[in-house]
Amino acid sequence: MELDRRAFLAGLGGAAAVAAMDSEAKADALEEYLDQQLDSAVSTSQPQGKKFPTVAELDAQIETRTFRRGTGSLFAGGDKVKRLPPMPDRPTLVDYFNLRWAPANHVLQSATLAKKNNMTEEIILACLLHDVVQSLIKTDHGWWGAQLFEPYVPKKTSFAIRHHQTLRFYEDKEAGYEYPDLYRNMFGVDYVPPPHIQANYKWLKNHKWYILPRQVTVNDLYAFDPNAKVSIDPFIDIIGRHFKQPKDGLGNDNSAVAHMWRSMARPDSPL
Repeated sequence: MELDRRAFLAGLGGAAAVAAMDSEAKADALEEYLDQQLDSAVSTSQPQGKKFPTVAELDAQIETRTFRRGTGSLFAGGDKVKRLPPMPDRPTLVDYFNLRWAPANHVLQSATLAKKNNMTEEIILACLLHDVVQSLIKTDHGWWGAQLFEPYVPKKTSFAIRHHQTLRFYEDKEAGYEYPDLYRNMFGVDYVPPPHIQANYKWLKNHKWYILPRQVTVNDLYAFDPNAKVSIDPFIDIIGRHFKQPKDGLGNDNSAVAHMWRSMARPDSPL
């Protein structure tokens, strides 16, 4: 059976997430993916031959994994991890991109798409930053991400980062967003968002800034190209205009979120 490498990587959360998995976890994930592909090929009960797992089926897999799905990629379990390069004394946002979040393929491609689609610089920056907090934690990453960046970015950018998490569960075809098959595989075909997501969506629908996080979901990528040539370089000027870099460095500025940056800088610290 032919392996669709792009879909396989995207279904696991991207190349960075796969790199953080140990060999056993990768083998299990590959076997599960090929099983799903085989089921899709022979199934006639689902539209277009697709068969997605249910919430119960995904829940039953919890005790078969060597990692928790909500764990940040820098902290994911495994037999061996790579030694990380040291951070500069006064680390910048670009230092984190290069030394802790690399290759950051997904967000770089999302920001590139937003730039191509003539989004505002606040939204391009939001696309560039919207998922990098998954190096720290994955669950509720919209809220974690907004908290991480709020001291340093425009209010519209942090608003878009926070609420893209909610809007990705709700279609808006007029805006150009359809619910992705990736989520049917990741969460289950019968998944219902939890109450806090439902309440947030109800509030967002009538908010004057609704379109901002929606633009992040539209420019997000749910089957990105792992072979695309992307770089942080085209976004340096946008970062310079809109990111308030602390002079003492991220993690050293005594802000309310400095500890989050230090955690990503030193993920091998035992305490």
